[in-house]
Amino acid sequence: SENGTRCVLSSSSEFPEGFFTPQERKDGGIVIYFIIILYMFLAVSIVCDDYFLPSLEIISECLGLSQDVAGATFMAAGSSAPELVTAFLGVFVTKGDIGVSTILGSAIYNLLGISAACGLFSTVVSRLSCWPLFRDCLAYTISAAAVLAMISDNRIYWYESASLLLIYGCYILVLCFDIKINQYLMKKFSPCCTCFTKTMEDNAEQQPLVGWREESGPLIRQQSRTDSGIFQDELDYSQLSTSLHGLDEISEDHPNVFTMPEADMKRILWVLSLPIITLLYLTIPDCRRQFWRNWFMVTFLISAAWISAITYVLVWMITITGETLGIPESVMGLTLLAAGTSVPDTVASVLVARKGNGDMAMSNIVGSNVFDMLCLGIPWFIKTAFINTSGPIEVNSSGLTYTAISLICSIVFIFLAVHLNGWKIDKKLGTICLVLYLVFTVLSILYELGIIGNNPTRVCGN
Repeated sequence: SENGTRCVLSSSSEFPEGFFTPQERKDGGIVIYFIIILYMFLAVSIVCDDYFLPSLEIISECLGLSQDVAGATFMAAGSSAPELVTAFLGVFVTKGDIGVSTILGSAIYNLLGISAACGLFSTVVSRLSCWPLFRDCLAYTISAAAVLAMISDNRIYWYESASLLLIYGCYILVLCFDIKINQYLMKKFSPCCTCFTKTMEDNAEQQPLVGWREESGPLIRQQSRTDSGIFQDELDYSQLSTSLHGLDEISEDHPNVFTMPEADMKRILWVLSLPIITLLYLTIPDCRRQFWRNWFMVTFLISAAWISAITYVLVWMITITGETLGIPESVMGLTLLAAGTSVPDTVASVLVARKGNGDMAMSNIVGSNVFDMLCLGIPWFIKTAFINTSGPIEVNSSGLTYTAISLICSIVFIFLAVHLNGWKIDKKLGTICLVLYLVFTVLSILYELGIIGNNPTRVCGN
């Protein structure tokens, strides 16, 4: 540091050099980067909608998972694959703090930004359950507090990283006994839960889930997980698949991805996305089709790998674009890069929210942050316990206090906002989350730039 100014590495130092020189980008080459960014957004949407979410549905059906547990586990793990790759790169390749800064820096966006997107872009009002949101918020609070405590001394020891894995293991254990815990809490707090259940029953017929069958019973989880609200025993997968995609007729197999849409705007989009559609079709088995149905785990893993690769290119392009436009590094990390690394979470959550699966969307939002903490624990533990056992990992925890306060405030706000909004995701909640996210972002930028507080930053070498 010089004169109290904190030095941060340029984000572009973590990526390969661009295919244009700085001057060529300023002379118009930046337009190519914008086109690539938009195309990567489209690619992530196609992967999630056509491969990732359908594979998740079959996994949930086979394991008998409720929608909130599925969102907090497999969906969170798949959509957070880019963060896991980033954490491994930060520990083993770049030897920097990119994993910590990316995961902690994007936490506010994950909680508030994605919640805002789900509320504003959803066409239906999604009903929420109390227990899943409370469970995931509590787990995230504990895991975030653990990470913040262990990096406060700028050193990570093997037993500290092992504690992160233990916390996530306890979280998975709670999810395994989710039904019994939920039923116990329902009995323990029966006055509140009865009132809440009554409210959900009254609104069930008014706001049916788009593409799903209406349920006649009360909207609380029963003993059988297959009756969780996602999968119905009397529906086979081909019926479920076609109902999910808005098809009127029940067919034996899912329509081919190369079938041209009828609407003009969709046709234009389909033609533009044909290269990525073809590439994905050749590399990922489409488990919506009867022939590939048993390959759903392969579909899940390959689609998660594609999500990571596309997100890497997306963040790379965003980084170079921000550098070309002269956006400060601290502002980039808190806005464009945070949103860029969370694109899969955003797309997946909005897609399931549009189908009315509020519990799955919210569990993915919070559960992906819990998984992000595990993303830090795995590479840290591997390096400190097996590769470099002589000493701890050195990290930089500058600005940690503000991050901790922001995380805790955003978690508390999400829970209270949903409670005060009647346990539903709608445009009102989306607007409130958007406003608060903008407030948090502005305050964070002012803090990073040294306008408030005493923590100015500059790019190393400048």
